[in-house]
Amino acid sequence: MTLRKWIEDRAIHGYPTFSVEDVRATGLCSSEQILQNELSRLCLNKTIANVYRGYYVIIPVHYVLRGSVPATYYIDQLMAYLKKPYYVCMLSAAELLGAAHQRPQQFSIMTIFPKRRIVSTRNVTIEWFYRNTLPPEEAFVTKNTETGTICISNPLLTAADLVQYQQHVGGLSRVATILEELSEQIDVKKQFAPLVACVKKVVWQRLGYLLENVVEQKKLADDLYEQLSASSGYLKYQPLSTSAVDRSSLRDSRWKININIVIETDDI
Repeated sequence: MTLRKWIEDRAIHGYPTFSVEDVRATGLCSSEQILQNELSRLCLNKTIANVYRGYYVIIPVHYVLRGSVPATYYIDQLMAYLKKPYYVCMLSAAELLGAAHQRPQQFSIMTIFPKRRIVSTRNVTIEWFYRNTLPPEEAFVTKNTETGTICISNPLLTAADLVQYQQHVGGLSRVATILEELSEQIDVKKQFAPLVACVKKVVWQRLGYLLENVVEQKKLADDLYEQLSASSGYLKYQPLSTSAVDRSSLRDSRWKININIVIETDDI
């Protein structure tokens, strides 16, 4: 059996990915150099794509012209291979929740330390973010994909991550634009509790300010303020934007926010 035939059989039986260790275990290649040469050749003719160091996805026919497959096709299998928990986060999660009116250029994944070296495909770059621990499963939503399921952040966690990593997603104006759509799916009373231990107080302050004063979702803001007050108590003043100079001349007394930028949302 050739390596190409082994790959075809694997795809037929519903296994769309494999590792270099899987290939070594077959004994199909008489040397490591031959194995690497064969894998390189199959990548060049778009039979497979190297999506992570030593990890490959079999390119289905409908993605051949692109020469790669979207991360949703293989991310669950890849993270199982890496033995690391994960969830799809921020702009990628917002898109999957139907709340990102522009497709993000990078596919965002939250996982746990330590960091690992990654390899991006030709047209899809996975952007990795890290926490010491991930929130409990109640903070996630399961979505069906072509090859199974993936784990994404629920609407409130998505909003919190967007605020926390505002510099990585284009700033708070873009965050506020996404919140206009995402807020329709946020249920603070149901989604807040699992996130108390893993989301910083300042993130909730900034999110609450945006919901109340920019997105004009007063009921959601009230619910968030109630939950935040019950769980965190005293608030101290914090800058709204992490990328602008902190100014105390203009303040929001409810959320204890120093308003140091002007936020303008895009028309959707």
